[in-house]
Amino acid sequence: MSLSPRIAFLASTADNAQQALAGLVARHGQCPPEEADVICALGGDGLMLQTLHRHGGLGKPVYGMKLGTVGFLMNHFHEDDLLARIAAAEPAKLRPLEMLAQTESGSSVGSLAYNEVSLLRQTRQAAHIRIDLNGQTRLDELICDGVMVSTPAGSTAYNFSAHGPILPLGSHTIALTPIAAFRPRRWRGAILKADTEIRFEVLDPYKRPVSVTADSHETRDVVEVVIRESADRTVTLLFDPEHNLEERILSEQFVV
Repeated sequence: MSLSPRIAFLASTADNAQQALAGLVARHGQCPPEEADVICALGGDGLMLQTLHRHGGLGKPVYGMKLGTVGFLMNHFHEDDLLARIAAAEPAKLRPLEMLAQTESGSSVGSLAYNEVSLLRQTRQAAHIRIDLNGQTRLDELICDGVMVSTPAGSTAYNFSAHGPILPLGSHTIALTPIAAFRPRRWRGAILKADTEIRFEVLDPYKRPVSVTADSHETRDVVEVVIRESADRTVTLLFDPEHNLEERILSEQFVV
């Protein structure tokens, strides 16, 4: 990357993020994402995920700075030394999940997820879900509030809150984690190879409707959801060397 990269600045709607945007654009200029060398996202993890969904297909590296509530995927905010920090940043390549859902109405909905795909019950009735891995049934019936599949980058978020495992970055694994499982009560989920195809079949979807959410994209009344790691889509996040994503994920496992 050049010493004076073309930067596309994107910011959340929060006042502090908008103020930072104005100051950085005044200092470094503004470039459309399609023409930029690097995208700089100003906000929290929600803004980072939004940036990846909107512009991940461009193949541009993304350097985030935390100006939001949660910033696990962001660097600390400092305005003065941005170019030097981008030049010294370490890359972390992420591969999203591809989700394809079939609904009761017969429509098909596809989406990507950089954190997780989660199935959740829509009513007071617990969800009943069958789980197949690579075409083989592994769990005939999971009775639960829901179930999720998480990437390593997302494993410290919703997945960890549901008592799922934290996965090392670059481990080529994904986490399959139940949400408030009632039966089988002792099943805690599984760690799977990243190329595993996971198929969820919703049992009795009319009485026990289920929705699916890929990051923040929700689809309701699903009857089947197939999830696999994307074979051709990757994104590159840039992190300050002293606080890179791999170190953050490792450190999360020693928080007491």
